[in-house]
Amino acid sequence: MTAYEKAMCATSTADAPWYVVPADNKWFTRLAVASIVIETLESLNLHVPVLSRRDHRALRHAKRRLRAR
Repeated sequence: MTAYEKAMCATSTADAPWYVVPADNKWFTRLAVASIVIETLESLNLHVPVLSRRDHRALRHAKRRLRAR
């Protein structure tokens, strides 16, 4: 147990933390993992980039070329 704790402490960082999730109850394990994933994704503050008019035109042009094939 001591070696396990040392390994966890040595490799878990703020950017890449370890999580201990109990595995003796499937629904609870899945709920815990889903909660961690959701919380992590929300903390990333992701958003769809805003395209300029020029980029919109280039995208439309590329779509037309792909459809023409």
